[in-house]
Amino acid sequence: MYEVYEGPRYMRYVNTVLAVAAVIGLALLYFWLYTSVLGWDLPKTALLKKEHARWQSRLAVVNRQLDLYQEALEGIEERDDDVYRSIFGLNAIPQEVKNAGFGGLNRYEYLDRLGADPSLKQTLKRIDMLTKRTYVQSMALDEVYAISRNSGDMKSHIPSVPPILPDRSQFRVSSTFGGRTHPVYGVIRFHEGMDFASHVGYPVYATGDGVVELAKFQFTGYGNEIVIDHGFGYKTRYAHLSGIDVASGMTVRRGDRIGSIGNTGISTGPHLHYEVIYKKNRINPYHFMDLDMSEDEYKAMIEKRRAEATPRRRSTNELLQGRN
Repeated sequence: MYEVYEGPRYMRYVNTVLAVAAVIGLALLYFWLYTSVLGWDLPKTALLKKEHARWQSRLAVVNRQLDLYQEALEGIEERDDDVYRSIFGLNAIPQEVKNAGFGGLNRYEYLDRLGADPSLKQTLKRIDMLTKRTYVQSMALDEVYAISRNSGDMKSHIPSVPPILPDRSQFRVSSTFGGRTHPVYGVIRFHEGMDFASHVGYPVYATGDGVVELAKFQFTGYGNEIVIDHGFGYKTRYAHLSGIDVASGMTVRRGDRIGSIGNTGISTGPHLHYEVIYKKNRINPYHFMDLDMSEDEYKAMIEKRRAEATPRRRSTNELLQGRN
């Protein structure tokens, strides 16, 4: 008979440890060969890279679409600023208004904490900015639409007639728009309007429909002056008046008498200083009037306004019968 020889009991533990170490060593060797020598990715890493590439391709498609949307939006913004808003005398929408709410604030900090890919953050930022700009542009177009509905009134608002009766025997153009030697200071200064020399008291009329923005009596500068806001970006100034027949806040129509020629403020003789202002810039008033306009036509305009401004007196029978 044979007797089974059992070595020391500790050898079992040694063999077990050696076996585990061998398995770990083989695994490390496999990992090293797989990744460093052969340059392959582990299955899980390869799967994650494939998924990442798929999402990157989707983001690329989204960004190409955003490029098209941004190009279309910029075209609309440009037409709105340069055409639509210009026609109706509206100021262009400032760039800081279009991009309001996106400066100096890290609204995407949560993506940084999550360790999101920078391309995802950039795409989300573009979507938010385009959404904001689209909303602002929509509001701007609503404003243009509201004004365009009243565009039929635009013709009557733009100053387009002389500010005085064009009777050549009663006035002369004493100073035109542009550079000139100042009659008081004797230095060359840019003259921002036209001067109509005439006698004190010669009537002055509104050259377009609007609201009186300023009606001011003063001894210096422009002297007694009136400023009318015609809307659509236009204003007119009437200065050096002897009398003012309107008050701030009053609505006036083309052909309404608003004052009289005078010699107030810095002036060397009775005259009317007349300005046309468009979007805060002075422009040549001569281009907004026809000084050869017939007196009869001008007087007809004045009489029409007087008739419209004066309520028709009702007869006794109408009053008794309560008719309108």
